[in-house]
Amino acid sequence: MQNYLQKSDLKRINISDISLDLPDLKNINESKAIVIGKWLAKWLETDLKNGNIKLNCLLPAKAEFAYLLGVSIGTIQNALRYIEDLGYVESKQCIGTLVKDNKKKTSSMRKLTSKREIAIEEIKKFIIKNKYKAGENLPSSRKISGIIGCSPNTTRLALENLCASGIITHKFKNAKETGWILNTLDFEIKDMNTNETLVLKIQNELKSYITKNLRVGDRIPAHSELSKELKVSVKTIHDALKILIEDGILLARRGRYGTSVIKMPDEMAVEQRRETSIFAAAKDTAFYYYEKTQNHIKKMIAENYAIGTKLPSILELSKQMDLSPNTIRKAFHNLAKEGYLAFSRGRYGGTFVIDIPEMEEQSFKWLAVNPKYAEVYKN
Repeated sequence: MQNYLQKSDLKRINISDISLDLPDLKNINESKAIVIGKWLAKWLETDLKNGNIKLNCLLPAKAEFAYLLGVSIGTIQNALRYIEDLGYVESKQCIGTLVKDNKKKTSSMRKLTSKREIAIEEIKKFIIKNKYKAGENLPSSRKISGIIGCSPNTTRLALENLCASGIITHKFKNAKETGWILNTLDFEIKDMNTNETLVLKIQNELKSYITKNLRVGDRIPAHSELSKELKVSVKTIHDALKILIEDGILLARRGRYGTSVIKMPDEMAVEQRRETSIFAAAKDTAFYYYEKTQNHIKKMIAENYAIGTKLPSILELSKQMDLSPNTIRKAFHNLAKEGYLAFSRGRYGGTFVIDIPEMEEQSFKWLAVNPKYAEVYKN
């Protein structure tokens, strides 16, 4: 059985361990992302050779790089994409950015075709269609973006990638003017099937998996297990399963009931089974869960806080209430919509009470079973 990387088993590189001098970002003829990307590549090459870092180590967080270099997190993100394209690192969802051997550009994880990759191939097609020759100037990135139908930022990232590949180079006549020159026509155009995303591919593979391994009434494996089986991220599995739920092949239920098969993929129609009539939809039971959390926070405000006082942070409350930060965040936003809380940014920011809820005995309107079934039971 293949061993999969676990975040707890990986060593993270400290930002203070970077031995290479910081790059000069003032007098540059390229974008900051490319300059930082080249600096990162040089640092990884040097420290891998010296043994200061090892393959599969985690890079420092993007925020740490941004603070160290005095740039935005978005610039760091673009720099990491640049060196990932060159094979120096590999990003993995819920884990981080791993140091890789750039001589072996292989990945164990299938990824969704990015907008940048699509833009790269569209620019190549544009070059061929318009019969540009080596040494000729290309239009500006903004003009190219309009022609290929991609955003200016995506187009710029695609052009930077082609520059890193040696297909084009920067043209600089003065500090305020930038452009591109075609170096070579020695490149291949990949067939990007943009109509079939990775999610749709995984949806079809899940249908095949269900047909071969499961029957009606069986629970499907956990997202993490399917992620390892199909070599995609948990998010991709989640999105593909969501489509199968909407198609009536699967039924999602909260808690120990999990997600089960209620129709085989090759069946044309399905009769409503007892489990689909008794249990409420997952989104309804989720709403009930958030409302329960909101009512708990309302009670806490009414009993312990005055108007103008600051609530504990989302992380603090998540630890106190043993809930995920996301659940607390959604409850906060709903209470803000109801007029009880307000948010403030900055050094002295936070979540502040602007009205005190009137508490009375609550009866939750969202139940874990279908309301129609509950009504029949009551009668």
